[in-house]
Amino acid sequence: MPSGRVRWYDANKGYGFITNDDGQDVFLPSAALADPAMTIRKGTKVEFSVVDGRKGPQAMNVSVLAAAPSLIKARRPKPDDMAAIVEDLIKLLDSAGNGLRRHRYPAVGESKKLATLLRAVADDFDVQD
Repeated sequence: MPSGRVRWYDANKGYGFITNDDGQDVFLPSAALADPAMTIRKGTKVEFSVVDGRKGPQAMNVSVLAAAPSLIKARRPKPDDMAAIVEDLIKLLDSAGNGLRRHRYPAVGESKKLATLLRAVADDFDVQD
């Protein structure tokens, strides 16, 4: 069975391409995935069989050999660093909460900073495999 790496794949479109070990591009329809719920991304090492499609070689019976490393996971802060960030964020939120109890929203500059921090921390927690 030939093998290769996923050049790109779009689950919304339902297809992508694999570059086999010989450097040839092979069409990858979503129906070729062994597990329809499988999520694959660029760089995933796969094994597949090839059939002749209407527009050239087409992959069938695709199985994952090795998942591509997650760049998002590699860039995540260490848990100890994240704990300090969360503690600082709690202090900021507590301060904002105290102001709201006095019927005052934070100043515009403070609100934007707080919203930006919340989004950044949420992104660090929301890692998808």
